[in-house]
Amino acid sequence: MSTLLEREGLLATWRRLTNRDEFGQCNGNELDERGEKVTNSQPSARRQIVVTDVFCQITEQMGHLAAMCVAVTTPMFGIRVPDVVWMPCERWESFDHDDPVPFVPDLCVEVLLDTDRTQELDRRVESYLGGGAREVIVIDQCGQVQFWGQEGRRPASVLGVSLSLEPMYFDEGTSSPPAVH
Repeated sequence: MSTLLEREGLLATWRRLTNRDEFGQCNGNELDERGEKVTNSQPSARRQIVVTDVFCQITEQMGHLAAMCVAVTTPMFGIRVPDVVWMPCERWESFDHDDPVPFVPDLCVEVLLDTDRTQELDRRVESYLGGGAREVIVIDQCGQVQFWGQEGRRPASVLGVSLSLEPMYFDEGTSSPPAVH
């Protein structure tokens, strides 16, 4: 059984893999807590459109301090790559941008269209919240928007995020339009 790697060990493994295969360029690769490479499937065009739409809405509502597919270091679950992250300017300025963010940003978003992340969703949400995220937004395959915080699922965003998503990109099965205010 492999042992858990500390942050420096994860970073060393990340840097070694980055030099070899452009790891971290939004290609779905991550590291688990043991430093083992986790390969996620490439996002479909519709998932990329939804991620871009969410990114644009968050930057409009919270300022241009959001980013897509940024690797973040979680304290318990390795280096993960949320679809969208947001944090205040002073946090962006506090680390070397060639490495994964050494902490979890204030807001992390996961879009579950065409992804293998659904199976470990609880673990991903826990890793972001356990690493200091103030909020995690999950958008499921039907376009339903869920807000999560330390206390569990929330009825609305405490950060004031309101997402309006185009239903045509989601699987049928939702009884109401996938907009949350």
